[in-house]
Amino acid sequence: MKEDIELKTTEEVDAIRAAASVVELVLAHLRQSIIPGRSTSSVEAQCAALLTRHNAMPESSQTGGFPAAACISVNNVIAHGIPGDYVLAEGDIVTVDVTACVNGWYADGAWTYVAGTPSDESLRLIQAAWSCTMSGLRAAHAGGRLGDIGAAVQQTAHQLHCSVLAEFAGHGIGRRMHESPTVLHEAEQGTGLPVVPGLVFTVEPIVCFGTPTTRKLDDGWTYVADDGTRTAQFEHTIAIFSRRTEILTMSNALQYVDFPPFF
Repeated sequence: MKEDIELKTTEEVDAIRAAASVVELVLAHLRQSIIPGRSTSSVEAQCAALLTRHNAMPESSQTGGFPAAACISVNNVIAHGIPGDYVLAEGDIVTVDVTACVNGWYADGAWTYVAGTPSDESLRLIQAAWSCTMSGLRAAHAGGRLGDIGAAVQQTAHQLHCSVLAEFAGHGIGRRMHESPTVLHEAEQGTGLPVVPGLVFTVEPIVCFGTPTTRKLDDGWTYVADDGTRTAQFEHTIAIFSRRTEILTMSNALQYVDFPPFF
């Protein structure tokens, strides 16, 4: 195992869990706010207010990085969407990515919603994204390899006839938002670093129907699909223990086998 991977103690996982509980609260609360007629900046303001109310700070306020309290990616925006004046329309697919920092410890999570009534295609996309994430989470356990996670995600995506955007990966998390290891969402089973107790990282595949060409906008943050393809994503922060894996950002996530809650 590489020297730059920082295994976490039980006490340190407790600290990350406190941040993760705030992420879960924010993402659950937003379900009532992702509605037609609301601007993405107003959704971001609500994220910021909820974080503050629960004694958490967004990642951007700690590192001077992303210029908002949450990434809000709509329709063909794949990741790192910057909130602004855009007003949500009926049927928009909206992914909100929130990172909370509590007492110097980080947790990261993302959720995909639909503004208004979802179409059948939107529901299929969201179900596929959720199933891919759940497959990756089930493959993450002590004694395995990091490649097992990507292999499980990839297999589920193939079964559901969707694509994983392989250039976007999960990551270790703790005292910093992004730490080692990198967690690929396309990989071969039995490859990669060993999964051992003390690892804390995210699983966060982005999926779509089709294989879009992606590009980064001039703002230096936002990634989009050039052909207008919509994407969906669910992200969880997890901790590896010797006999179990804990999903810190949603304790009962694996109870929802086929479809996410908050719908």
